[in-house]
Formats: sequence, structure tokens, C-alpha cells
Amino acid sequence: MMRLSEPRIPALHEDDWNASQEAALSGQKMRGNVINIFRTMANHEGLAKRWMVFANHVLAKSTLPPREREIAILRIGWLCQAEYEWGQHVVIGKEVGLTSEEVERIKIGSEANWSEHDSVLIKAADELHGDAFITDETWSSLKKTYSDQQMMDLVFTCGQYNLVSMALNSFGVQLDDDISGF
Repeated sequence: MMRLSEPRIPALHEDDWNASQEAALSGQKMRGNVINIFRTMANHEGLAKRWMVFANHVLAKSTLPPREREIAILRIGWLCQAEYEWGQHVVIGKEVGLTSEEVERIKIGSEANWSEHDSVLIKAADELHGDAFITDETWSSLKKTYSDQQMMDLVFTCGQYNLVSMALNSFGVQLDDDISGF
């Protein structure tokens, strides 16, 4: 269930955007529509413009394999109880190869019948969320297959989606019509 049933910050419809909002956010369509996160960010287009540079790296230019990136994002979204984030990334996760059964296991955590690598990946997300630190044991396990750049991208991915989850929950961004929550 969404933490807030009404937005604290309105999702501005793109028909009502000024030129600055249009310039910052006009290309932000998913599944043919501007989604509520971007409609909400239109309230602060300067922040949106700068944040989207970083967000674009994490989502589209990261060195993490897309499936593994989505496991980390979904785990953070679940831990933060960010229903909007969860719903959006279930769709993206399935597009990059996650099964419905795997998505459900992300809720359970690292002990839910994963490969060793996926289990450690989820454990890293748990550690970053809980203590803002990946333990030596988890780090060493991930370094068996991850480069330094991938380790950096993993930390920044978890941090980015922890931040986004905080914003979505606090602003009360509501689910888009085509997205299911938890």
C-alpha cells in the first residue's frame, strides 16, 4: 500500500509546463507517457535536469549487467518500501530478463534460492541500505566477478535508488495507471 494516498507535491501535467519545464523534461516518456516521477520533478526543473544526468548514468550507462542492476534497484526499493519505485522497476526488470518468480524472491532476500553471485549482490544492497557499507566478506565475493568500476556502479546504484525512494515516498508520488505496486 502506498505510504501516502495523495501527493504532497503535485504531478504537473505536461500540458501545463512552462518553457523551462518543457526543456528539462520533455523527453521523459516511458511506455508512451510522461510518468508521475517526472511530472512531480517538473516542480523543480533545475534539480530535475541535474539529477537526470546522474540517474541516466545509473540506469543506462552503468557497467553492471542490466539484470543485476535491476536486482539491486528492486531490493533497495523493497527495503525502502517505495511502492512506486518497485512497480516501475518490476516492469524494467522483466524487460531485462527477471522472471516473476525472481521478482518475488527479491522481497525475501539473499537466502531465497539464488545463485551465489545474485545472493551476494542482494546482500550488498542490504548492507548498503542498513549500514551504508559493504562488508569485507561481501566485497571479496563480488570482486570474484566484478571490476572496480562495477563495484563503484553498484554502490552508486543502491545510493541513487535509496535517494529516489526517499523522494518518491516523501513527495507522495502516486502509481501511474499502468503500474502495479506491491
